Amino acid sequence: MKTDELVALLAADAEPVPRQAASRRFALALALGLPLSIGIMAVEYGVRRDLVQTLFWPMFWIKLLFPICMAVAGFVVVQRLARPGVRVRAAWLGLLMPVLLIWAIGLASWLDAPTDDRAAMVWGQTWRSCVFNISLITLPVFVASLFALKSLAPTQPALAGAAAGIMSAGAGAAVYALHCPELAAPFLGIWYVIGMALPAAAGAVIGYRVLRW
Repeated sequence: MKTDELVALLAADAEPVPRQAASRRFALALALGLPLSIGIMAVEYGVRRDLVQTLFWPMFWIKLLFPICMAVAGFVVVQRLARPGVRVRAAWLGLLMPVLLIWAIGLASWLDAPTDDRAAMVWGQTWRSCVFNISLITLPVFVASLFALKSLAPTQPALAGAAAGIMSAGAGAAVYALHCPELAAPFLGIWYVIGMALPAAAGAVIGYRVLRW
């Protein structure tokens, strides 16, 4: 059999991949992982008792929307990195802007606060456990996202794994925000960012080892 005939035979039943295949798989990963993350939060930590009251506090919405924006930006980036030849381009800014914004808010509020209150704004009451709690709650979405990536074709596995980690960590941090008693922007700018950076780093390492093809 000639080469041209072999290629024609192999390509005879080839069909185009649906354009939204990557987005659907990551949406499914979120749909499967988020209920488990919520369950971990509810069982291990519990929803804060004054949640209804905090809905009227602007800082609560900043604390909630910050990781949600990171999750959405991570979703955009990872579904692009999961497809060969698709450029991320300005989508990287979607990951950078929420961090810069929370840092700006945190710095402004820290400088405006009395000197005696500044340490408490940075350390809060839960800095020792915050990063670990976010990472734990992130785990179900993180695992589901890596399985979704494994079924696709990322050409930059480390970056794709990191983006999956950011998406997962943003979702996990948003869930954790329903329990977390901290509202100071400096605290969020340090410990929430670290809590989301760890799954991103883990995703990069795992992606480099597992997602290569």
